[in-house]
Amino acid sequence: MSATLTTTRSGAAKMVPDLAKPPVTKKSQLSVLLGAAFLMATSAIGPGFLTQTTVFTEKLAASFGFVILMSIVIDIGAQLNIWRIIAVTGKRGQDIANEVLPGLGYFVALLVVMGGLAFNIGNVGGAGLGFNVIFGISPAAGAAISACVAIGIFISREAGRAMDRFTQIAGVAIVLLTLYVAITSAPPVGEAALKSVMPDTIDMMSIVTLVGGTVGGYITFAGGHRLIDAGITGKEHLREITSSSVTGVTITGIMRIILFLATLGVISQGLSLDQANPPASVFRLSVGEAGYKIFGVVMWAAAVTSVIGAAYTSVSFIRTFSKKIDAHYRLAIIGFILFSTLVFIFIGRPVKVLILVGALNGLILPVTLGVLLVAANMKRIVGDYHHPKWMTAFGWLIFAMMLYMGGYTLINNLPKLFA
Repeated sequence: MSATLTTTRSGAAKMVPDLAKPPVTKKSQLSVLLGAAFLMATSAIGPGFLTQTTVFTEKLAASFGFVILMSIVIDIGAQLNIWRIIAVTGKRGQDIANEVLPGLGYFVALLVVMGGLAFNIGNVGGAGLGFNVIFGISPAAGAAISACVAIGIFISREAGRAMDRFTQIAGVAIVLLTLYVAITSAPPVGEAALKSVMPDTIDMMSIVTLVGGTVGGYITFAGGHRLIDAGITGKEHLREITSSSVTGVTITGIMRIILFLATLGVISQGLSLDQANPPASVFRLSVGEAGYKIFGVVMWAAAVTSVIGAAYTSVSFIRTFSKKIDAHYRLAIIGFILFSTLVFIFIGRPVKVLILVGALNGLILPVTLGVLLVAANMKRIVGDYHHPKWMTAFGWLIFAMMLYMGGYTLINNLPKLFA
């Protein structure tokens, strides 16, 4: 076990050798860096991502390109700050929070785990829907099979490598299949490019929604915590870590743009989306019944990778609080996936809980980002590292905007819980 992994105990090293073992070659480091980027990206590209993108495109048409552009800029700012500070300290988000203010890390972990669990129920449901579209089996059966696939990743002897490879393959498949649909729909690319810089309307709420869905909650920590487990930390790795963080946002941005163009191509032909399942209708209207099957594959791949990312990152936020959880890390992840699946199969998607936790999820980014920005200026935490001033200013701007909009969303959703 490497001495740099201070939060990993000897028991964990035996239990999860691949998740914790530091890379020893340039090739293995590159694989982990790319895997971290794809873990973050595929955690973001889930059922909610697909639905949000199609719905907002239908609402804003070509002007949604401006929303995507702005959200990508904000996403990069948030991701750069969080990943760099995690990398410099070599500590997970909750441990940094506890050093800033004792007990704060427990609060942050609670928010992340609640959000991760609630959305994982939706991710499991999305995976079940994907199998339903592809094979015609019930969503419950599809969810159970998908859970077994996700669990199989963490049962693997080399779980970390298996997770990296699976998310990379799934991520590439999602992008290529959606690109085919986008080309087939023949979108007005010129108009989309123009409206991306000169929109007819600017919808601030949609920008905040996209940011929260890309780097909110557990998502932005997925890749950062993966790098800690792999031992890629310290100032000497900042260049590679910075590149990996931007790559993750870029992958989600590319997928968002491709799906935006596919949807724009459909609505520009005067066709109407099925409000019961907007993204599915985009694929079907573009390519016919074959497109509907392609949607099933995309939905399943997006959902099951989000299940993996949510479970892995949520458990990473509590593993340092308990020796037993740390020693049986993979079992905790498997339990997280099983619980999410059982809730979906036997209860369904608890709407009121999802509303509340969805609103809370909007507050997780400003809370965690604000804590890490404070930590970046505390020498007892970061040592002689000097966080770039422009990055700090950009981070606080994102903090203020997301705090306001997250609070607004929470306040407006609370009455629905008691209706």
